[in-house]
Amino acid sequence: MVSFSPKDLTTGRLHGYLLSAVAPRPIAFASTIDKDGNPNLSPFSFFNVFSANPPVLIFSPARRVRDNTTKHTLENVEDVSEVVINVVNYDIVHQMSLSSTEYPEGVNEFEKAGLTMLPSEEVKPFRVAESPIQMECKVNEVVKLGTEGGAGNLVICEVVKLHISEEVLNEDDTINQEALDLVARAGGSYYSRAKSGFFEIPKPLKTMGIGVDNLPDHVKNSMILTGNDLGMLANVDVLPSNDDVEQFVNDISERYPEIKSSTHREKHKLARNYLSYGDVESAWKLLLS
Repeated sequence: MVSFSPKDLTTGRLHGYLLSAVAPRPIAFASTIDKDGNPNLSPFSFFNVFSANPPVLIFSPARRVRDNTTKHTLENVEDVSEVVINVVNYDIVHQMSLSSTEYPEGVNEFEKAGLTMLPSEEVKPFRVAESPIQMECKVNEVVKLGTEGGAGNLVICEVVKLHISEEVLNEDDTINQEALDLVARAGGSYYSRAKSGFFEIPKPLKTMGIGVDNLPDHVKNSMILTGNDLGMLANVDVLPSNDDVEQFVNDISERYPEIKSSTHREKHKLARNYLSYGDVESAWKLLLS
């Protein structure tokens, strides 16, 4: 067994060990607003429930390891002491991942991730309409655990309104865990799905993907492509060129002889197949053909 003293490791290496060792972790999809009313949405896996009476949740927007800066979520809850914690199920996991992109201040992550802002009833921040469980919270206290990069900030918040989709409830109004289909965070690019174990999602591009808001209308409004599909397609910084698209269509025309005259719907179905294998580039070439 290899042993370490935390003080002998870089913060980045220690951070990686801790995230891989303490896993899987539930995800708080936290919606906040800044003092000017601009919405913000970001996921945090330093999160759990700590009390039922009163109903208290705690999540921690840690200071960035690389440059010791703070996240917009932390700044927002210090200015407006309210937050909505939305749970993350498999249906929105790629959109959740996309929202973790570090967009500039003022950019609406709801729009970038293709998620719907739903007005709350007791607090100002919006709920994520696609999340099956949404918890409106008042922030009781923010406990700062340090001042250096990697230091956590415990946001202690009390649930004041709980929203649960009927689709995840049993007949006796208990939550059906299989219907809920939660996902959790592990180390690196790994996530865990309650139904089937670990899977991987590529980290969002540091150059910032184009976002769901910039997808072509026929893609963004597709009746075939799911939210997860849109999240994968939006995590690119440049689209294939016309020449690349034409070459791709010629390459697959023998296997799909009707591809050039196919409808959007037919192409979207085939693109979903490519996305199921993680082949985003081919999916894009097909969708742009």
